[in-house]
Amino acid sequence: MVVAIIGLAAGAVVLSVPDPRPAVAAEAERFAARLVRAREEAILGNRPVAVEATARGYAFSTFDGAEWTPLTDGPFGPEIWTEGSTVSPSEGPVRVVFDPSGVADPATLTLARDGRSRRIAVDGAGEVRLDG
Repeated sequence: MVVAIIGLAAGAVVLSVPDPRPAVAAEAERFAARLVRAREEAILGNRPVAVEATARGYAFSTFDGAEWTPLTDGPFGPEIWTEGSTVSPSEGPVRVVFDPSGVADPATLTLARDGRSRRIAVDGAGEVRLDG
C-alpha cells in the first residue's frame, strides 16, 4: 500500500513539473523584439541590417557598402530555435532587410511547437507585428 501511494505521489510530481523550454509565444515575442531592434539599428546606424531566419535559428548581418558581415554585438548574436520548434515557410531562409530609413520588403514567418503557433510579420514600412 505504501509503495502504491509513493508511486502515485511521484507520478503527480512528474506531471506537475513545467516544461523547461520557453513557450512558443515567448520565443516568438523575443524574435519580434529583436526584429524591432534590428530596424532601430538600421535607422540609427544609417546602414542596412538583415535578419535571416532558417529552420535552425536566426542571425543578423549588416551591409557596409561592399559586403554583408555578421552582427554579433549586444542583442544581435545568432540564436537557435528551441528544440522541437518548426518554422514556416520551411523552404529556404526568410530574409528581412531593413534599409537605413527603416522600411523592409514584407515577410512573414510562423513559429510552431507542441500544437501552438505564432505568426511574426514585417510590413513594407518595417513595422513588426505578432499574431496568434
